[in-house]
Amino acid sequence: MLNNIIDRIKLPFRKEKELYSSLFDIIGFYPHDISFYKLALMHKSVMRRNAKGKPVNNERLEFLGDAILDAIVGDIVYQHFPGKREGFLTNTRSKLVQRDTLNKLAQEMGINQLILSSGHSSSHNSYMGGNAFEALVGAIYLDQGYDACMRFMSKRILAKMINIDKVAYKEVNFKSKLIEWAQKNKVRLTYELVKQDKDKSGNPIFEFKVMMEGIEGCSAKGFSKKESQQAASKLTLEKLRRKPQFIDQIFEAKANRTKMEEMPVETVPNTEVKEDFIIVQNDTIQEEAPQTNEEVQPQAIDIHDSTSEEFDLSDISSKPQSREDIIAAAEEKAFAEV
Repeated sequence: MLNNIIDRIKLPFRKEKELYSSLFDIIGFYPHDISFYKLALMHKSVMRRNAKGKPVNNERLEFLGDAILDAIVGDIVYQHFPGKREGFLTNTRSKLVQRDTLNKLAQEMGINQLILSSGHSSSHNSYMGGNAFEALVGAIYLDQGYDACMRFMSKRILAKMINIDKVAYKEVNFKSKLIEWAQKNKVRLTYELVKQDKDKSGNPIFEFKVMMEGIEGCSAKGFSKKESQQAASKLTLEKLRRKPQFIDQIFEAKANRTKMEEMPVETVPNTEVKEDFIIVQNDTIQEEAPQTNEEVQPQAIDIHDSTSEEFDLSDISSKPQSREDIIAAAEEKAFAEV
């Protein structure tokens, strides 16, 4: 059934013999069952399904190839570095099978040119080549067995394309990379000791975890503080790249921290000046306030202001006046104004 499905799929080759020829250049031998290799080069973006409606792509082969690669590279590293500790061997294997290494291999070997995918996925998926490389290893395993996979990796990859010693002793400072990222983004970064213990041989083991703005990153163990912090930094960097929501959590915590730091410790004093010392004169007559027992203070009046009719003193005289005199003066003033 699988052979029939694969055979009906249009391949990016004019003739099938071109696929055989291309695969020979890559893996060093001709396939027995070409259908495994066609499937290994089929990205999920092509949306093929079998008779039962299940997707047909290279994801299952990728899973299988990943496991085979770990076993084979672990075997090769173990034999190549006799006497080295488990931490060194694990670190070396991780460098050899990490996604960036497999992506580079797929590009150099021409695997990327054989992948069947949609154009959009091909241009935006930076892991497509590495995934196809793992799927290809899975195809080799199903087609010709474990020994063929071992020959492919040891004779063609680690003997011709990768200097295993150079990779093993190359120091990649993941802690420095993480610190640099945190400084550029003004993120608080700390390393906290989770546990310090000893293994069965009495060697010290340290476990550190990364904390950013109070958000827990990743933790890792190592035979030294440096090794533990390096491993925790690498895992945290990978988490930052894979999980955007993790970055969102960090920057949300940073925003809350900086907001609290910018808040004033005390309330800022009011700058408004109360002008209650100024006497305001109203043009309209106000209702008289009820008298109290308190003494009423007289208001100050400018007696030199002759322009105000309200305070005209011309009618005031120190001579005593009779009622007739007051009425006559009022009538005289009234007739004069008419």
